[in-house]
Amino acid sequence: MNLKTKAAEMTSVSKQETPIAGRILAIDDDRELLENFSLCLAKEGYRVVTAESIEEGLKLAATLPFHVCLLDRNIGYDSGLDALPKLRELAPLMRVVMVTGHAGVTEAINAIAQGASDYLVKPCSPEQLLIAVARQVDTRRMIDRLDTLERESNSETPQLNSKNAAMRAAIGMALQVAATDANVLLLGESGTGKGVIAHAIHGASNRSSGALVTVNCPSLSAELLESEMFGHIKGSFTGASQTNVGRVSHADGGTIFLDEVGDFPLSLQPKLLRFIQDKEYERVGDPVTRKADARIVAATNRDLDGMVKDGQFRLDLLYRLNVIAITLPPLRERPEDLEDLATAFIRRFAASYGMPARKLSPAALAQLSMYSWPGNVRELQNMMERAVILARTVEIGPELLVMGRGNVDADQAVPGAAMSLEALERLHIERVLASSENLDAAAKTLGIDASTLYRKRKIYQL
Repeated sequence: MNLKTKAAEMTSVSKQETPIAGRILAIDDDRELLENFSLCLAKEGYRVVTAESIEEGLKLAATLPFHVCLLDRNIGYDSGLDALPKLRELAPLMRVVMVTGHAGVTEAINAIAQGASDYLVKPCSPEQLLIAVARQVDTRRMIDRLDTLERESNSETPQLNSKNAAMRAAIGMALQVAATDANVLLLGESGTGKGVIAHAIHGASNRSSGALVTVNCPSLSAELLESEMFGHIKGSFTGASQTNVGRVSHADGGTIFLDEVGDFPLSLQPKLLRFIQDKEYERVGDPVTRKADARIVAATNRDLDGMVKDGQFRLDLLYRLNVIAITLPPLRERPEDLEDLATAFIRRFAASYGMPARKLSPAALAQLSMYSWPGNVRELQNMMERAVILARTVEIGPELLVMGRGNVDADQAVPGAAMSLEALERLHIERVLASSENLDAAAKTLGIDASTLYRKRKIYQL
């Protein structure tokens, strides 16, 4: 096998039709050993790049993404052990397996103390090599997944399905393009489920074994977003007490989800465009150009075409993001999904909190169907969570559903006005309370008992 060809393939970070088992850097001055390592690992689907000197190995580790480094104890006149701290600094996520001809316990302890993850004594069998590498690749991917889970622990959603034709078409297109590496732009109002579709695309792709890393574009300033996404080195700015590899590095081999990309700072858009085109980037404070192979799925509720005309968004960036566009309908346009979504949320929250609620009453469901859902599925999710927490029976009644609490013009609060029943009821109770001597008198006027009025006051925060 031609090692130069493999190195060239690795450098280009080309898109793969099938996922690779892992990216391996092997540093040793024994060319024959490097060739044996390469052949053995390549048969199992690993991509291997080799270096015959510490200097060459450090340069590769600084510029290309690797899961594991196989590092010889002695390389010419250089010490692999002495190079370990620099390797850890250049590639903090890379797992290092020290390879040596010495089997002493002291050697192993020193290597682990310097930052190695494992220790391999040569000559080693192919089985020993494969086990050591597979263990470290699995560990690296587990760390990436734990990082993703930690960042997205609140993004659980019901199973992806729909009775609505437009939503089914959007889901079908998402699953169809998932098998490719095409960039996808998800369009729709806030809360329509763009994050759910992004998860579905990643999960159905050849990149599913890698991480899905979310970047919330509106949440940070341009400076902090650059550091969070692309990383920074220690000391690059005030407060940078340690190196941060960035979300892009975590997403290598996986997917980056740019949530609300319409809010991506204009000053950073050229850097994002370059990464999308060339898979290249630099960390803040570090001139070294790095590479990462990550697919882009972006989402927005904004009119990007209008933003381009206003000079707020780059046209060339829009072209790169908008290879495949998928529009998600708002919840008010898919009423046939309302009951299934609400029931799925109720059962999940009931199981999580150990509560008795299992379904909506007919009256509650009717109230949901008359609401306009400005917050879409996310608003429904929040509403069901609150109702599950407050419900004391299997069935959730309409009194536990709080909707659209915005300011209401008292002059418009009449039967038949364009306002929800919840808003009309809240205003009516508020007026009766204001004109009554006490709670008992207000309850009598409203035709309900005092305990019901007390509960409604808590729900409406009156």
